[in-house]
Order: sequence, then C-alpha cells, then structure tokens
Amino acid sequence: MSDAARPGPFRGRRLLLVSTNYAPELTGIGPYATQLAEHWAASGARVRALTGMPHYPSWRLEQSYRGVWRTVEIRGGVGVHRRRHYIPSRQTALKRAAFEAGILATGLIAPPPGRPDVVVSQMPSLAGGIIGARLARHHRVPYLPVVQDLMGAAAAQSGIRGGGRAAAVAAAAERYALRGAALVGVIHESFVPGVRALGVDPGRIRLVPNWSHVQGPTAGRAATRARLGWPEGTPVLLHSGNMGLKQGLEVLVEAARLAPGVRVVLMGDGNQRDALRARAEGLANVEFLEPARAEEFTDVLAAADVLAVTQRASVLDMSVPSKLTSYFASGRPVIASVADEGGTADEVRRSGAGVLVAPEDPAALLEAVQKLAADPAAADALGAEGPRYVAQHLSREAGLARFDDLLAEILRDGQGGGRR
Repeated sequence: MSDAARPGPFRGRRLLLVSTNYAPELTGIGPYATQLAEHWAASGARVRALTGMPHYPSWRLEQSYRGVWRTVEIRGGVGVHRRRHYIPSRQTALKRAAFEAGILATGLIAPPPGRPDVVVSQMPSLAGGIIGARLARHHRVPYLPVVQDLMGAAAAQSGIRGGGRAAAVAAAAERYALRGAALVGVIHESFVPGVRALGVDPGRIRLVPNWSHVQGPTAGRAATRARLGWPEGTPVLLHSGNMGLKQGLEVLVEAARLAPGVRVVLMGDGNQRDALRARAEGLANVEFLEPARAEEFTDVLAAADVLAVTQRASVLDMSVPSKLTSYFASGRPVIASVADEGGTADEVRRSGAGVLVAPEDPAALLEAVQKLAADPAAADALGAEGPRYVAQHLSREAGLARFDDLLAEILRDGQGGGRR
C-alpha cells in the first residue's frame, strides 16, 4: 500500500525529527531521515525536521546553499528547518568537535517553533542527540533517539586524529542523549551492548534495521559498462559511498597495485578522496567517479562485477555501513574486508550475498575478487541472494512499519519526556 493510500494512525500528531543529514543528500543517514519524515507526513502527521546544510559525503557545502544561514523548505509535506554550521574538510577530533558544537548551538538557539508531541533524533550526530533530548525535556514530551552509529566507539576505532581523547567525551554526550529516552532504536543488534553500557535499560531498546532506500537496477549491465568505459572481460571491483578514515580504502588501492588486470573503481566523495588519489597516482587501473545520480545509482552498482565494503581492522561495534542495503538491492556479490566479529560481517553472512576476507589485507581481497571473476555463474548466484534478502527483510515498507510500531508504542504508553 502506498503512503498516500495508507490510513493515518498519526493524523494530526506533531512530530519533530532532528537529523544533521537530510535530502538532498543521497547517501548515508540523509535518505533514511527524509523517507521517515515524509512517510509520517503522508500518514497525516504534522512533521518538522531540524537539520543542517547539505554537505555529505563531500564534506563541502552544496553550492546552492552558500550564503544561507537559516531557511525553511517544504519537501514531501515536511517543514525542513535548516541551520548553518561549520563543515570541516578534514576530520580530526578538534574539527569534529567544532562541527558538532556548531550544530548544537544553532539547533538550540533557533529550534522550529511550536510544541511537538514526540521528538525523534537520528544519531550518529552527537549534537542532534543532545538537541533532541533537550527539546523533549523542555516540552515534556517523549523522546526517541535512533542509533545509526556509536560515536564514542567510532572515535576510538576509526583512526581519526585525537580520537582516543575524544572517545570519553563522545560517550558522555551519548549517555546524556540516550539515558532519558522513552525508547531507544538501534539499527543492528551488535549495537545493543554498547547502548546498554551507556546506561540504557535493555527493556527500552528496540531493533529498527535500516531498509533499502533505492530501487533495483533498470538498465542492462552491458549498456552501463559501455557508457562507463568498462571493457568486457576486465573484472571491475567497485566501492561506493563515503571515503573516510574508518573505511580503510587504502586496501583497494593496494589490491589494484597487485593486479593491473583488475579495475578498481571508487565512486563517491569524502575527506580522504584526495589522499587516496595521491596514493593511486600512476595506477591506470584505479578510477575515481563522482557520486552517481539517484536514477542511475543502482545501474552503476549492478554493472560492476564485485562490490566492496571495507573497514579498518579496529572497527568492530560502532558502525554498520548503510551502503550494504543498496549493494544487496543491486544483485551483485559483495566482498567485505572487515573484522569477522563486527556487525558488518554479521549482516553480510546473514544476507548470503557476499564473502568475508580479513581487513586491511589486499592480497586476501584480491584473491576473493579473482575467484569470483573466474566463476561468473557462482558470482551471479551469490549476488542474487541480495535482492531476496532485501525483499524478505529490508523492504522500505517493512522498515517504515517498524518505526510506526515504535512511535505507536511511545504514544500509546504516554511516556513522559524522560528521566534525568
């Protein structure tokens, strides 16, 4: 049933969503925040979103928003309130702190007007979590944070400069944002121990996995490969999404160095893109692409032979890449160069659509690519498990219904704005 035809269980409810990322951002947390807000608006709720200026994954302010400090837009029936903030082109603990501080200051000084019935926030933004908690407390209404990443663990595990010192501060901010929530949503069960360690009663934790927010491919693989200049017979290993520190994308460049006959494509943006370009200098088989447009995104994914998800070996329980839902929808096999005990490895195993290799090991990654390239039928069979997994577990309808259940539980129980 489409959102337009769906009965409105939240008709007339006033909902405030706090998310640093929002449309027109096409990757990361933005699409989930946008689709959730627009889904609730379509059900009859009065939805406002408090967000920042579009900047992800390039970590550069989108051209059309330059010179804009505050603005209100109507997108998909949602009142989108944007506030200007500092955007660091490089990630260090100090610059990340300045980024969060800017979001926190503008969000608290100039929140959207009116009293909501419920405040929902998308975290990994520490500032967004604190803003949501403060506004819910001010209005004495229930608060629902959704944990997409654990920033305290991220600071310790991702390799950001000064991250060790920042981990304790980030964890304290997360504890403040989570401990008084009516309920806490987590996108993967591997986050539950970390959330419990922050003082959240396990009886208040609910699992709300991300859904696949893209459509399946529509163009033929051969036509897309020809358009992109990828020769038939040359294995293409593609990584799509953010190029940051925690991804450890150096492993792909080094795999390309070992095998000139394999084409490695890095599609997207991020604060490590220039460093990766410099590392790949002189390698004719490494290609950098700008982020694909939404209407052709999964066609590009499907044109590759193998899709890569990589993480530094130290990344364990702080993140499950949102790109996996799009990878699975494309129908191509996934190679995950990640820690075996982390949530990303769990998700790839559960899907049946990929293989795991040791992180930061270019030789192991290359061996897996060449094995799949040598057996196209096996690669196709592996990739075909992805769309089946999406249909059974990661559909948009199922994902949004889980959030409906969560919101209905909060409103039915009449839980207050939290305990401090």
